[in-house]
Amino acid sequence: MMKYILVTGGVISGIGKGIIASSVGTILKSCGLHVTAIKIDPYINIDAGTFSPYEHGEVFVLDDGGEVDLDLGNYERFLDIRLTRDNNLTTGKIYQSVINKERRGDYLGKTVQVVPHITDAIQEWVVKQASVPVDDDDVEPQVCVIELGGTVGDIESMPFIEAFRQFQFKVKRENFCNIHVSLIPQPSATGEQKTKPTQNSVRELRGLGLSPDLIMCRCSTALENSVKEKISMFCHVEPEQVICVHDVSSIYRVPLLLEDQGVVSYLSRRLNMPIETRPRKMLTKWKEMSDRSDRLLEHCSIALVGKYTKFSDSYASVIKALEHSALAISHKLEVKYIDSASLEPDTLQEEPVKYHEAWQKLCSADGILVPGGFGVRGTEGKIHAISWARKQKKPFLGVCLGMQLSVCEFARNVLGWKDANSTEFDPDSKHPVVIDMPEHNPGQMGGTMRLGKRRTIFKTNNSILRKLYGDAEFVDERHRHRFEVNPELKSHFEEKGFHFVGQDVEGERMEVVELDDHPYFVGVQYHPEFTSRPINPSPPYLGLLLAAAGKLQSYLQKGCRLSPRDTYSDRSGSSTPDSEISELKLPTISTD
Repeated sequence: MMKYILVTGGVISGIGKGIIASSVGTILKSCGLHVTAIKIDPYINIDAGTFSPYEHGEVFVLDDGGEVDLDLGNYERFLDIRLTRDNNLTTGKIYQSVINKERRGDYLGKTVQVVPHITDAIQEWVVKQASVPVDDDDVEPQVCVIELGGTVGDIESMPFIEAFRQFQFKVKRENFCNIHVSLIPQPSATGEQKTKPTQNSVRELRGLGLSPDLIMCRCSTALENSVKEKISMFCHVEPEQVICVHDVSSIYRVPLLLEDQGVVSYLSRRLNMPIETRPRKMLTKWKEMSDRSDRLLEHCSIALVGKYTKFSDSYASVIKALEHSALAISHKLEVKYIDSASLEPDTLQEEPVKYHEAWQKLCSADGILVPGGFGVRGTEGKIHAISWARKQKKPFLGVCLGMQLSVCEFARNVLGWKDANSTEFDPDSKHPVVIDMPEHNPGQMGGTMRLGKRRTIFKTNNSILRKLYGDAEFVDERHRHRFEVNPELKSHFEEKGFHFVGQDVEGERMEVVELDDHPYFVGVQYHPEFTSRPINPSPPYLGLLLAAAGKLQSYLQKGCRLSPRDTYSDRSGSSTPDSEISELKLPTISTD
């Protein structure tokens, strides 16, 4: 029987349910179980594709082109699995499917209501999606971790809570458990850990018909025993069911924290799961990663030039990809967030201090990254940053819009086309170096971009990026864009040393650009950050970090492989449950 673990949250949203759900999945996977994950978002949007990053953070893209919540990125990175768009369930999707059924006549003669029709649709969706294989070995999962977004008591999440109240009886008690994540505030005035918000939150959850099996308490410092006992007494659980999840130096420590408090042994008893008691070999990897990230001494700074820099979750996968790469080369990462609009001449007139501070940050960074984005605001600032990186020979990586703007910058400042631009920002430009794609439908915004996994073919053998990918002839990476480099103008760029070294299968779309006579000037149309993993960093980001740390040339001369993971592939294979990882030692890229 499939085992279902529902993760709910109380007191405040953004409490860390995603990391906790991922960590629970990780420790179960380390015990030899196949684990899948579903994220439920109670908003009415069909998917996350049309959100501003300031709403819910970045939009994560899956292999099948699904635009989903960033928590699915956490699941993929922690569990090393590949999810599909149906692993993200929204109120919009449920209502759409029920309304479509009603129009087809499936409920003929019936009044369609929230209970039972909406709640039944939720349960059917969960059961169907839980059985879809997500590992490379195509084995049906044994455990499904379901994260319910938002906070218990929200009006929009009520149908989901009711659905799971019914669901626990449908699948029987030994196949369903509920983890409730709550906040233990610690007011600075007294320094005392307060349990009342958690008591209220659990009382509300129990009033709705769900009784938590584990209460995971988010707090800044470790829970005192008296606080644990108080929560146990007032929330109808044993003290061992109260788990402390205090702030830690690295999110890689969270699975270890849960394992240390007996979460696995509790779940194996509660869900009657046949878990082997052998040492959790996969967790060795997490322990070594977290120990290593705490011990790093050398620093490397990357300037992230974007327009959503006030909210770091806007670039969650980008930051993670940088962290994975920094860890692989044993450097501590420092990300310098720069609002691209602050680099523009207008800011010099209006706010000179902000302008000079932004430029000071940019000039002092070891490498420059211009990530994806939409809309005209801040694009000129990004072009100034790209120009500086090109002229000063600073390591540079442009992703999606960053790659398109590097083409605009080169056209303006090297080819002399002063009005060169993207038709997204200047439809009347005489030199439209970036144009919208033929299949883009301007009538509808949602889901009309070029989305999901696409193949990029390398057109030359001496590309830096090709070498970083282990001399692969092609790569499959995830895309999310509406505009593309104008293929008709390609020859003008190549004559001046700006090469389109990667193109799509038809050879019509420009996917990878590289510049001659530069330590590392790379632009990619796809989003490599979505497939970066802690132990298998994304090659474009790894190249940027290596170049920023001054280690790229020696790494290439040593005949680099696809990733540092290859240095122990004989011992660890992949992170599927059965792999032997007991001997695992994280590699250090040798550059002597």
